[in-house]
Amino acid sequence: MFTGIEHFAIASPNPKRLADWYVANLEFEITFEYAGNFFVEAKNGALIEIIPAEGEAPPAGMRTPGMRHIAILVDDFDSAYRKLRDQGVLLEGEPYSNEGNRLAFFRDADGNLLHLIQRAKPLR
Repeated sequence: MFTGIEHFAIASPNPKRLADWYVANLEFEITFEYAGNFFVEAKNGALIEIIPAEGEAPPAGMRTPGMRHIAILVDDFDSAYRKLRDQGVLLEGEPYSNEGNRLAFFRDADGNLLHLIQRAKPLR
């Protein structure tokens, strides 16, 4: 009956600007838009819908309730990290390894937390 996640949404004060950020920095593509909403798609088919925000965003930390980050899978961690750094993306600390996986946290144009991940072994 349930087959998986089709997409998730991020509310943004400027959806077009945020969609363009995902295109410019993470090689996503805008695949659909309507009424100020934008769907950006990763090379592996994962979708994010970016919708117009209403009101102010509450403060969010790494472990406050709710969604905390989006993991961006890469096949060449060092090149991806350098690209983000060279493009001036806000990086959160230095890259590190955890159980053979390479990780680095960073923020998108709206300040949403993301992280690069290159897994030593797929989860599934």
